[in-house]
Amino acid sequence: MPDSRPRPPDDHAADAANGRESAALTLCGARLTDGRIVDVRLGGSRIEAVGTAGSLTAPGARIDLRGHLLLPAPAEPHAHSDTALTADGAATGAPGPASQLPEDVQRRATEAALLQLGHGATALRSHVRIGDVQGLAALEAVLQARRSLRGLADLTAVAVPRLLTGVAGADGLAMLRDAVKMGAGAVGGRPDLDPDPTGYAEAVLEIAAEHGCPVDLHTDSDDPARLARLATMAGGLRQGVAIGPCAGLSRLTGEAAGRAADQLAASGVTVICLPQGGCCGAERRGTAPVRLLRAAGVRVAAGSGALRDLANPVGRGDPLEAAYLLASQSGLRAEHAYEAVSAEARRAMGLPEVRIEAGFPAELLAVRGEHLAGVLSLAYSRIVVHRGRVVARTSAVREYCDSETGGGAGLPRQGRPDSGPGGGA
Repeated sequence: MPDSRPRPPDDHAADAANGRESAALTLCGARLTDGRIVDVRLGGSRIEAVGTAGSLTAPGARIDLRGHLLLPAPAEPHAHSDTALTADGAATGAPGPASQLPEDVQRRATEAALLQLGHGATALRSHVRIGDVQGLAALEAVLQARRSLRGLADLTAVAVPRLLTGVAGADGLAMLRDAVKMGAGAVGGRPDLDPDPTGYAEAVLEIAAEHGCPVDLHTDSDDPARLARLATMAGGLRQGVAIGPCAGLSRLTGEAAGRAADQLAASGVTVICLPQGGCCGAERRGTAPVRLLRAAGVRVAAGSGALRDLANPVGRGDPLEAAYLLASQSGLRAEHAYEAVSAEARRAMGLPEVRIEAGFPAELLAVRGEHLAGVLSLAYSRIVVHRGRVVARTSAVREYCDSETGGGAGLPRQGRPDSGPGGGA
């Protein structure tokens, strides 16, 4: 395989403007999903070159990825950083509800982001509640967490007001505008809980158009007429509109769900499903009918939702588990399931596309294994690359004791593969 062409040298200026300039790093002997074994050289925050194993011999740090499958890094399009890791604080025997002090929210948001980074998500979009007693304090805490994570992961906040219509919604409208000025990267909310769901959605879309930011709305989508109105309104917004978890679509008749899917496809709305469980914005459990939506041409991404809060006390926040569930329960092919947590998730978040080719962002995940289906089944050992440098590493070793009979059963032990071409410590 010939080396892919290096990126133009003037791309370094963009890297420097966006943050830390990483030293050159070569990933050696990695397997791609098409079966090729390659070396991948990273420079700055981008992939500089891809070549056959052993062909990229430039000086610099090298990481041996023999025995690993190299993938575009997943992204998390639907997190809840302000409520993450609060289940224990509200459990029986605990002193009381989890603290909502800004410093505690910031600590939990940072810890949650690092947990998900360890799973491979180098970019996260978090829905953060604003209004009520807390005002904008939780949002400010999550924005502080975003700043503390710079260089490790990219965290974007979605401002989620409670009410936006009527007299009671006036404060919510003002606060939503303030949230965008503070640094919220998107606007959203839960129109199903407002007395006027259509008016709520109209208000969010108007503010998004006013400030040029994307929209990400919580909705169960179990009302076809309301969903049709939302799809019609959302079709004209250039910044992009995502809705989720849309589990209510699974409870509609086949004919009604099909019509809704066609309307969503025509409007360009992305559906973000939550195969690992619900979140604080979902009234019922369940998963959107992803195969029906994909067949209609709807863009479907997958998020994690709640991460060990009251909505899902055992939530893992693992994008590879979300992909596994899409494959095992929703019947998607492994490659389509992984696209939902990687390419489609990044597209829903407005992030640049990632391919393992020269010139693309160096947002990568290496998982021990040879094939994507096996990786989704047993994704234990992982190496995460963000902006051209390793930011997280998880190693798992499985060993078996010898047989009591001493017969030498020859059971496998997971370890480093034998030396071969393209390696290097």
